[in-house]
Amino acid sequence: MTLVRRPELLNRMKESKPALLALEDGRTFRGRAWAADGEACGEMVFNTSMTGYQEVLTDPSYAGQIVCMTYPLIGNYGVNRADEESDRPWVEGFVIREASRMASNWRAEESLDNYLKRWNIVAMEGIDTRALVRHIRDKGAMRACISTIDTDETSAVEKAGKSPSMENRELASVVTTKQPYEVEPKGQQRFHVVCYDFGVKRNSLRLLAGLGCRITVVPAATPAAEVLALKPDGIFLSNGPGDPASMNKEVEEIRQLVEAAVPTFGICFGHQLLGRALGGKTFKLMFGHRGGNQPVKDLKEGRVEITSHNHGFAVEAGSLPAEVEVTHVNLNDRCVEGIQHKSLPIISVQYHPEAAPGPHDAVHHFRRFIKLME
Repeated sequence: MTLVRRPELLNRMKESKPALLALEDGRTFRGRAWAADGEACGEMVFNTSMTGYQEVLTDPSYAGQIVCMTYPLIGNYGVNRADEESDRPWVEGFVIREASRMASNWRAEESLDNYLKRWNIVAMEGIDTRALVRHIRDKGAMRACISTIDTDETSAVEKAGKSPSMENRELASVVTTKQPYEVEPKGQQRFHVVCYDFGVKRNSLRLLAGLGCRITVVPAATPAAEVLALKPDGIFLSNGPGDPASMNKEVEEIRQLVEAAVPTFGICFGHQLLGRALGGKTFKLMFGHRGGNQPVKDLKEGRVEITSHNHGFAVEAGSLPAEVEVTHVNLNDRCVEGIQHKSLPIISVQYHPEAAPGPHDAVHHFRRFIKLME
């Protein structure tokens, strides 16, 4: 297949600074810098969403990762504060086919390149992102180094290989809130929910508040006794980065909450931690699920939801005890996407029902949580 290069992109690349992406297995890609100068290492992953690059950048679940967007043109609608999922971008680096220098949208407050420069995020463009993604799909997600200051391939590959592995890596303490805070309900308060912040996204809090919940957001390491002392109507276990196998203390606290039979809803990382607290095990996926087009089947209703994902680990179905049932599976690889306890008010899903900008097929899971509290 012939790779078509637009003349304006080639001219712009000639004028910009060289950049190098090196994978730990020795594969390298050369392109051009377009955001901050520098160097960063992290796990190389890809996201298949066509829109939502700002939500991806500011999702705390991407801490420790370099993200490649499969959609070829990124940045064309700029960035704005309303679409941020946290206070800052969390990705280690950003890799795309072509960066749009023009932000054409009435909501845009800043261009993407200026935004990344302001937050010192190293990014590169002009590489064959299809080749990169196919390599990751074949070989698996792996450590990588992105650099605009060291373009020696041998040196960059060595740096990638020496960077921390995502397996057994704990990152929730990096992204979690340092102090508890409150989110007020929209309209009359119906319930009080305590949210464990493992890397919570703002839209989760917006949706809960919109359903009449006052939310107390607490740090990831908060003891169960302190949470129970708040007398919550429900507990929300948020998304977050890292390996759930590294969170033994937090799993033990969640196990105490399970024993207290408080209605509980976990998503993504929270789902994985809940699976462990219920007696299951987790494992690392080959290249993970990241994007807004993942088909998930509801085994109870027999319907399929198109869902947004961002995870590299999953709950092992065969490890779950008899009192826990699998409610949802991924139609691409059949991995566990949802569980519930057969007698306790506990549910979780692996994906993102709060997904912004979408899809919104799965938003009803927040109403399932409300029914548990009712």
